[in-house]
Amino acid sequence: MFASSFRRFILTGLTLLAIGAAPPPSAPLVLAAASLQESLDAAADAWARAGHPRPVISFAASSALARQIEAGAPADLFVSADEEWMDALATKRLVAAGTRADLVGNRLVVVEPAGRHTAIPLNGARLARVLGGGPLAMADPDSVPAGEYGKAALEKLGAWTTIAPHVVRAENVRAALALVERGAAPFGIVYLTDAKASSRVRVAGVFPAASHPPIVYPVARLTRSTNPQAEGFRRFLLSSAGRAVFARFGFTAPRR
Repeated sequence: MFASSFRRFILTGLTLLAIGAAPPPSAPLVLAAASLQESLDAAADAWARAGHPRPVISFAASSALARQIEAGAPADLFVSADEEWMDALATKRLVAAGTRADLVGNRLVVVEPAGRHTAIPLNGARLARVLGGGPLAMADPDSVPAGEYGKAALEKLGAWTTIAPHVVRAENVRAALALVERGAAPFGIVYLTDAKASSRVRVAGVFPAASHPPIVYPVARLTRSTNPQAEGFRRFLLSSAGRAVFARFGFTAPRR
């Protein structure tokens, strides 16, 4: 009887030691568009306060992140600033089936350094005269979503041909914003949420929503993901609590 009790004691102790030594759940890795920096960090903080491992987030242009995923980056979630790059990954079966969803929307604006007060006429020739007078900072209009939206808007308004030679192409929308903040460019085209995140620029004009394709940020879990925390965080982002975090930073409901 004593031997049996002793064995139970030893087994219980070993079990408790095993539980105590078990590593905590690993944090999911999220690759996200640069324009989501403050909002997604805030969402990750909220998720962590609920007792979950705080996601590790890497921010860059959606195009660069999509190429990293194609090259085998061991990420769990991808949040793109447009649908094109998510489509490209889905075509290659790199997006887990049934996990793609529209997260938020945004607006496109012209910014200038704080302290200036230029009135931006958002129509053809007049717009071209104002923005074509000096460097215009934009994310790369041939590959980065913010730049592609900006180019589409300028084409729609009849100003792209005149302005194009003066465009300074940045690697992502935050790099374009930084050029205006430093005074290296008198104007820039960024998202409204980027402008709200900086005290060193002001919004000089808001592009009509109809002048460019709808700005939609899709989120999805990646096929290679094996982290059980990833799906929970994805669902949190899409929940009312998650969307409320993005709304605080100026993001809108996704528009179709």
